[in-house]
Amino acid sequence: MADREKLWNIIKVLLKLTVTAVLLYLVFQKIDIGALKHLFLKSDFTYIFLSFVLYFFAAAIASIRNRIFLKNIGLDLKAGFNFRLYLLGMFYNVTLPGGIGGDGYKIYILRKKFRLPTKRIFLAMLFDRLSGLWAIGLLAAFLILLLPQLMVPRMWLLFTLVAGTAIYYLLMRRFFGDFSHKFLQTHGLALAVQAIHILIIIFILLSQNFDDKYSPYLFSFLIATLAANIPVSAPGGAGVREYIMIHASEFFNMDENQAVFICITYYIVGTLAALTGIWFIYRSKEFEPAPKQKEAIEFEKQRDKELNERASQK
Repeated sequence: MADREKLWNIIKVLLKLTVTAVLLYLVFQKIDIGALKHLFLKSDFTYIFLSFVLYFFAAAIASIRNRIFLKNIGLDLKAGFNFRLYLLGMFYNVTLPGGIGGDGYKIYILRKKFRLPTKRIFLAMLFDRLSGLWAIGLLAAFLILLLPQLMVPRMWLLFTLVAGTAIYYLLMRRFFGDFSHKFLQTHGLALAVQAIHILIIIFILLSQNFDDKYSPYLFSFLIATLAANIPVSAPGGAGVREYIMIHASEFFNMDENQAVFICITYYIVGTLAALTGIWFIYRSKEFEPAPKQKEAIEFEKQRDKELNERASQK
């Protein structure tokens, strides 16, 4: 059974890498590699560095949002500990494509430290993610107003935004009441995080002395980001973003090389930011290395058994 799980994990990693390789191959068939190289060489790295700084700033705000969701289930983490754990989760999202991943690692650490049921911590992480997806959808909807090519009636758009948000909130309140606490605060923070990521893309464009319309690039990037959340490729949505942006370029008449440059630069900035989490593995005694998937499963079973025994004694 263990060998079968190990084989399946290897197959999943190979499939994701294959999808990434195929998508990137299709992308590079459509662009001028020489022109793309020129874009990198002429970049104003002051703006790229500012993008890197903003990425950290967004991570800090995202960790505050994550802390509120955890507080809703009784985990009142210190802000510093939570931010360090958040950065470590970013690191494992990059380095564990076939393992438990960043969210899985955070669940493992919190479960081990605070002995709460896995389901509760998992739901906190899930709603943290959902708030981010809601914010991306909201920003994308507002950008539609600046894109006459889409011809979406404003009233229909406004109705969809209000109705969608209301249904989302009511379902959360009805079935997952604990996580609806401080809804405005958590989702306001989610909106701030995604707005900063929009600013990162603007800075990446400014590194090219960009003077065209921003809205097609920003909207296309948000849609590509939504698609990149589907775990079918390498970590960070490599290949998926570029593929979506290439097709969006044809529809919005954007510069294809510029669109791919945005994706690759954003991926590099995000990966470099995530790799800073390596400090907490090799230089800090606060956290332990991520367990293998088998070890994590065994740990969860043992903790569940302990919780059940404790509950039966009460």
